[in-house]
Amino acid sequence: MSKVNAAITAVGGYIPDFRLTNKLLEEMVDTTDEWITTRTGIKERRILKEEGAGTSFMGIKAVEDLKKNYGVEVDDVDLVICSTATPDMPVASTAAYIATNIGASNAFSYDLMAACSGFLYGLSTGAKFIESGRYKKVLVVGADKMSSIINYEDRATCVIFGDGAGAVLLEPNEEGYGVQDEVLRSDGSGRQFLKIDAGGSILPASQETVELNKHYVHQEGQQVFKFAVTNMAEVSAQIMDRNNLTGDDVDWLVPHQANLRIINATANRMNLDEDKVMLNIQRYGNTTNGTLPLLLWDYQDRLKKGDNLIFAAFGGGFTWGSLYLKWALNPKN
Repeated sequence: MSKVNAAITAVGGYIPDFRLTNKLLEEMVDTTDEWITTRTGIKERRILKEEGAGTSFMGIKAVEDLKKNYGVEVDDVDLVICSTATPDMPVASTAAYIATNIGASNAFSYDLMAACSGFLYGLSTGAKFIESGRYKKVLVVGADKMSSIINYEDRATCVIFGDGAGAVLLEPNEEGYGVQDEVLRSDGSGRQFLKIDAGGSILPASQETVELNKHYVHQEGQQVFKFAVTNMAEVSAQIMDRNNLTGDDVDWLVPHQANLRIINATANRMNLDEDKVMLNIQRYGNTTNGTLPLLLWDYQDRLKKGDNLIFAAFGGGFTWGSLYLKWALNPKN
């Protein structure tokens, strides 16, 4: 019997209309376009402005795009995973709401939280359900409304993050395509450097926590950068070594879009030419769980069946990892 892999068979994406450019940020905080571009590679990011719309709104839009462009029927989807750091509500499942509203009435669903590594973890988790043989169709959605947890008076964070969502469908494949290997890691000692202080069980919401801006993302940039630039590159090189891959064998690096310098360091460690590195950080910024699927969405016309893709991500907690996947689709035109 042939080995069953989990292959990506459809991709969808959604980005909000409103563009928050570096020029607009210059009017909001003490920063400049040159400062932002040099340190991050970001020129603009998208912000969800629709009243009453949260992460699920974008996740639903991404799946609708997937359904439309690939002719996917979702009534036989078995599982919906929503990887997010910004669920619609505490307690209530964002994934369940997405599943109901896209018509996946026979699916079970749950949220997965691993900061910016969440979609990578979700892809790995969804693949295991497929490989077990128990389930045939798994939707993995990566979506975040980061604007809902960003203080736009804090130039250390407001220049980085944007809103967006992407989705992929995983199905069984016996031809050797799909997820091949992964290296996933975490280190809880790093959570003090990238976090939201209030709103959890340690420090519940109160009038005081709101007044002190404790419900916004806090990041110690230098600490996060040093850890990310080392570890994202390390696991990417490790997965290549483990699978006897050289830079010539890798067709695409699919890196988390947090910082252009971290992306370049990872590509250099892998001995990859820059034309093999997927990039959209300049247009969307860091959409957290949305970055990896949005890269696939943007580059789907350039991906060829059999291409070797190396995914890499790093997130708060700390969480990080790399995943090796063989692309199973011909170019989408």
